[in-house]
Amino acid sequence: MELKLGQLADKLGIEILDWSPEHLVGRMPVDGNRQAFGRLHGGATAALGETLGSLAAAPHAATRGKMPVGVDLNITHHRAAREGYVIGTARPLHLGERLTSHEVTVEDLDGGRIATIRITNMLVDAAEE
Repeated sequence: MELKLGQLADKLGIEILDWSPEHLVGRMPVDGNRQAFGRLHGGATAALGETLGSLAAAPHAATRGKMPVGVDLNITHHRAAREGYVIGTARPLHLGERLTSHEVTVEDLDGGRIATIRITNMLVDAAEE
């Protein structure tokens, strides 16, 4: 399966570091993704979570001839990141016939929790998109 991150992920500087059936790990720089007050923008964090959660769902979807489409995204911001990178780790919560759910934890380079994200993807035929 060819890995495509998409235009937004490219603009945000998201990179994939590790990928297995149990988890997908990616990182994103804080620099270039700050809000007006100098902290990592919450929308950028959400985009990281949706990117990682959807990519993590893709292999499961492909075994069913489907593709994942995000239908629900929930994020809790725990604290701010101001520099360096944030690391996101997506782990499956549910891999079903029609839906997948993943938890994505976002941490700074010291292991401090920045955000917790839950994403649910619907598995659809590519022709439906």
